Amino acid sequence: MSELPDWMYPPRAEGWFADDLDYLPQAPRHTELIDGALVFMMSAQRPWHSWVVSGLNTALESIVPEGMWPEREIAIKLDPLNRPEPDVMVVTADPDPDRTRYDVADVVLVVEVVAPESAHRDRTVKFRKYAEAGIQHYWIVEEEDGLPVVHVFELEEVTSSYVSAGIFRGTLERPVPFPVVIDLDKLVSRWKRAKSAGD
Repeated sequence: MSELPDWMYPPRAEGWFADDLDYLPQAPRHTELIDGALVFMMSAQRPWHSWVVSGLNTALESIVPEGMWPEREIAIKLDPLNRPEPDVMVVTADPDPDRTRYDVADVVLVVEVVAPESAHRDRTVKFRKYAEAGIQHYWIVEEEDGLPVVHVFELEEVTSSYVSAGIFRGTLERPVPFPVVIDLDKLVSRWKRAKSAGD
C-alpha cells in the first residue's frame, strides 16, 4: 500500500475544517469536505451531466430576479466541518471574482445533478445536511431515459427537513423561490438530436 502525500493528512488532531480548503492548493478541483473528511471526485463526468449543469445555470440566469444570480460548482460553508460544492445554486451575495465559497445565508436554492459517484451523497447525505443548515430549496436532478427529471424539495421549518414539492418531467414550473419555468428536455437537446438522427 502506497503512503499518502503529506498534504492529505489533516493539519490538527480534530481533522479538517471548512476553512482549510482555501489553503490546500494540492487538492484536486471540486474537493468537498463532508463531516471533516475530504471527498474527491475521482471519476470523469459524462457529457450528460455537463449539459444539464450548464443548461440549468443558463436557464436560471434568464429568470432569477434582481439581486440574485446562479453560480455553478462553488462551495458552501454549511458549518466548520462541511463544505460541499453543489452543481448549481442561486445566491444573493454581492459578486466577488475572488470568492471561494458562499455562506448558508447567501444561498436561496441548491441543485445537485446526480452522477453515479455522487448519487448516495446527493440523495441522502447532502439532502440532510442542506436541510439542517436551513437552505430553503433543494432540487435533485436524475436521468430517466436520457432526459432530466427534477425532484423538488422545500424546507419544513419545524423539523428542519425537506418535504417533496413534486417531480417534474418535460417542464419545471414552480412559484418559489421565484417564478420558475424551465424546459427540461431542452437541457439535453444535443443528445436528443443525435438520438433522432440515429433512429
